[in-house]
Amino acid sequence: MARTINPDEYDARYRALLEAAKACFARKGFHRTSTAEICAELGVSSGSLFHYFPSKKAIVTAIVEQEGLETAQHLDGLLAQEDLGAALRDFIDLILTLAGDAAFSRLALEIAAEAARDPDIGVLVAHNDAELRRQLALLVGEAKARGQIAPASAPAAVAQGIAALIDGIFSRVAMDPQFRPSKHRPVFQQMLAGLLQPQGAQR
Repeated sequence: MARTINPDEYDARYRALLEAAKACFARKGFHRTSTAEICAELGVSSGSLFHYFPSKKAIVTAIVEQEGLETAQHLDGLLAQEDLGAALRDFIDLILTLAGDAAFSRLALEIAAEAARDPDIGVLVAHNDAELRRQLALLVGEAKARGQIAPASAPAAVAQGIAALIDGIFSRVAMDPQFRPSKHRPVFQQMLAGLLQPQGAQR
């Protein structure tokens, strides 16, 4: 009789394997990390890994899809807040925190590099980027409708500007190992304020 798979156990192992792979990719890079090292990180057999992911590309694909889903869920949560101008400022604060996490930044760079090498990964990354800008535009548009901000440009253009600001933060981290994003929070919040033109006092 076939063994019944517990969905919760399956999901927990799947996520644990993804986290182990992320840690390895952040330390050594995608191409320098072997599947054996990922298995060793979690203490599982290669058979267990390949049961969930048939290749390293499948792992990277899963990581990109997971990040896209988590970003979408986070932005949906921001849209539910009362003060959307504050929500957007909080989002930039989150970006600064993530960019300041060395492992997260290295993983982001690895994914960006792989997206440039592999067209399939590139399509997924481009999709995530388009969804980020779409949801940011929704946030900006709703904040404007509520009278919380008064941007000079259309919501889609403002969203593009915010996305460029995010890209710039991660690029600066990549270029300058001494750069600490959170230390420059006032500057980035001022840049965001320039895009949003918030109504009333800025925090």
